[in-house]
Amino acid sequence: MPISRKDSAFVTRFIRNLRGGSQPILAEASDGFQYVVKFADNLQGPNVLFNESAGSELYRACGVPVPEWRPLRVSDSFLDENPDCWMQTPEGHRRPTSGLCFGSRHLGGKGKRVLEILPSSSFSRVRDLTSFWMAWLVDVCAEHCDNRQAVFEEDSDGWLNAYFIDQGHLFGGPKGELKKNFHASRYLDPRIYGQVTSETLWNIQNVLWALDADSLLKTVEALPADWKQASARDGLERCLQRLTKPLLVQNILETIIDDIERRAATETDFRGYDWKPPARVLRAEVSGSELVCHLAHHPACA
Repeated sequence: MPISRKDSAFVTRFIRNLRGGSQPILAEASDGFQYVVKFADNLQGPNVLFNESAGSELYRACGVPVPEWRPLRVSDSFLDENPDCWMQTPEGHRRPTSGLCFGSRHLGGKGKRVLEILPSSSFSRVRDLTSFWMAWLVDVCAEHCDNRQAVFEEDSDGWLNAYFIDQGHLFGGPKGELKKNFHASRYLDPRIYGQVTSETLWNIQNVLWALDADSLLKTVEALPADWKQASARDGLERCLQRLTKPLLVQNILETIIDDIERRAATETDFRGYDWKPPARVLRAEVSGSELVCHLAHHPACA
């Protein structure tokens, strides 16, 4: 959706507080939808709103499913009338500032069930497990400093659609000063990465070859000015530079595969789970030198 101030809606009804270091709330907006709302002066850091909004746009551009989001305007009167939504600090309750905040569409409406944690026996019901591979790749490039979080919305046929949530620790974290950690951005249950083919991994690279980084940056430029902290913007630009280097992307994918293989061989998490090592990124008929030549002549490398 286009990002501009005219696209904002008003927060109209406080529903409840939610878990999380940024102390989000669940609220209804003037468009009739419910949102997970994060305030501009949240306690985690000044980069949270940029990370959430720019991260959502980045994942969508990479084909990773995320909830719809929009800027939400919170008024002084709403805050005064709903002291339960104020932030809790060691010194007591603190009233958030009014103005624009980040709103992520709350999933699970119209009777749909939303699951936060799945047993491994339910992984076969997830429609697109390969999105977890793309998410991990993007998270590594985006210097995500926290475990990957996802929720699963169940449809009427019993299938589970994964949505990737909570992008506040992208681009070096809420304050932009954290160091990236390759393992930190993995989904907590590594068995969800077990089912992938060489063709799927090749398709992931094709998606990134087609990524329009300039268009994404222009979209992000339309974010509210006070959301665009320099450290967060620099983090996004570094991420896009990495994602548009095909050989680097291939190396990251290979490293992810190696990590899962090692864990499958040594960790008890995989005990009793029929895990098979995924095929390599390279197609069987393409040698490493041929791939380098192929990438060098790809439009994305020009």
